[in-house]
Amino acid sequence: MKILFTFYLASGGIVTLNLQRYQALQSEKTDCHFLYLTGGPGLQNMDPTKTFVTNKDEEIREIISKESYDLIVVILDYLFVSRLRRLGYRGKIIYDVQGFGMQIKELLETAKEHITSEVDGILSPKTPHLENLIDHYFPTIKKFHFHNCINFSSFNYQKLPKHPNKIIGWVGRIDPNKNWKLFLQLGAEIIKEDPTIELWMFEDPRSATSQERKRFKKMVTNLNLTNNLKSHFNVPYQKMADYYSIIGDSGGFLCSTSKKEGFGYAVLEAMCCHCPVLCTDSDGIKSFVLHNQTGKIIPDNNLQAAVEETNKLLHDENLRKELSTNALKHIKANFTPSILRENFLEMLHSIDLKESLNNG
Repeated sequence: MKILFTFYLASGGIVTLNLQRYQALQSEKTDCHFLYLTGGPGLQNMDPTKTFVTNKDEEIREIISKESYDLIVVILDYLFVSRLRRLGYRGKIIYDVQGFGMQIKELLETAKEHITSEVDGILSPKTPHLENLIDHYFPTIKKFHFHNCINFSSFNYQKLPKHPNKIIGWVGRIDPNKNWKLFLQLGAEIIKEDPTIELWMFEDPRSATSQERKRFKKMVTNLNLTNNLKSHFNVPYQKMADYYSIIGDSGGFLCSTSKKEGFGYAVLEAMCCHCPVLCTDSDGIKSFVLHNQTGKIIPDNNLQAAVEETNKLLHDENLRKELSTNALKHIKANFTPSILRENFLEMLHSIDLKESLNNG
């Protein structure tokens, strides 16, 4: 069986998702390929023999004709669904809804006009706001909701030299949905209490508009964060395990301030590396962040609550250990590659693709 996963851009959480899917699904009986319409820093993490980058009709037509895919999974790009049909693809298509933040309602409302008669099913993580929207806009299409996965046997805690200062980390895009303003405000308040605290932000600089970047730089200056803030750009995927481990061992944590998350891979990754997490109530993360069990959840834009919970994480070592231990147990029970493979196989059976994804 041959499967193609497609997306606009080789950057961000979708590249992580595709890496995890590849490790979960690739076998002697299943060959997974990936098509990005635009290149990006995520390509450094992909197998070049399995990955295509093009937005040209003739090249896409040649790829789908040569490879004869049994299934194409189109992530978010509803216009690409009809484009595939126009370019001659007659196989199965799954429309995959992953994230897209605060704009997801508008995207799905428009997508229903383009894909309802063209796809064999719709897939999303088990995230309530996504499930509800999909049920509303696509009542007649088969729907599949199951967790994404992470290969914690290859992405895990690394013992490295202890950093001299506590670090609060943040991963995302400099855009309104990721709510970088709340992170900077929180950092400023905590640094008033402990000037040695460091803020580490991990991002792809190409993902921010020039206007948003200007607002970001202005706020950093106004809050006097220049000396405490360090930006990390386009860190290779596997290297992030080192950074999460360093942040956790420093006595710090990963902070996610998103308004809406379809899943939230960065949070899951940190949890695999013994790094405590504090997140806003952005929906998707609640599959793995259980408040005061596997991490901390705060209301969106409640700075006072963020400061209070941050101080607990920074100063209560027993709490940190308890949350980190529970987090890893929860991940190993619910987000394994084998579970994703089983769910994916059930989806294929449901759309009449009978080939087995089992190894061997």
